[in-house]
Amino acid sequence: MSILFISGSPSHLPSRSGALADYGGSRVRAVSVTTERLSVLDIPADDLVNVRRQSEAAATLRQAVVRSDAIVIATPIYNASVPGGLKALLDLLPQRALHGKIVLPLASGGSAGHQLAIEYSLKPVLSALGGRHVLAGVFACEHDVEWRPDTPADPLLLEALTGRLDEATDLLLTLLGVPLVDRRSQPNGAALQGLPGASTSIPLRPSNRERCSA
Repeated sequence: MSILFISGSPSHLPSRSGALADYGGSRVRAVSVTTERLSVLDIPADDLVNVRRQSEAAATLRQAVVRSDAIVIATPIYNASVPGGLKALLDLLPQRALHGKIVLPLASGGSAGHQLAIEYSLKPVLSALGGRHVLAGVFACEHDVEWRPDTPADPLLLEALTGRLDEATDLLLTLLGVPLVDRRSQPNGAALQGLPGASTSIPLRPSNRERCSA
């Protein structure tokens, strides 16, 4: 069983959407589900802009999608829509590439007014790619994620947000037929610590993360 996490953030800095993906990944690994992670930053810009579906990076993306049982897409919302880089990444996939996959969208934005972007900006694309179940998704506002001044790469997710993430990832795991464990009683942030299970990153281009990003 494998879940692919796709990050749509165009920033090299730690981001709120990345924090959502980190939390979700830790929760699914707690039940011994393997995860892979791929970022829009891993795809060369020329491949994205020119929709180079025959490139090596595009092939790596397609292979990761094929071997996954579910996809989690974590993205910031800019100007009421997903970043163009994420849409360009999805354009590298063939028609019906998500056929039979369960898809969970995660998004972050400056205010709650942007949460509808999941419905009218991201979900139509995922449905067009053949996603079997595109789940309701989770949206995080700016105040839902707090950054530690001394360790900016280790954010704190507020309890209300982690509760929504727990429910969404539990539904995803249930649809995949994976037995669940109840971890809601653990302190906030515990899911971001080391947990059992394998996690694989798909390195195509090195990245340097410092400070914070929306």
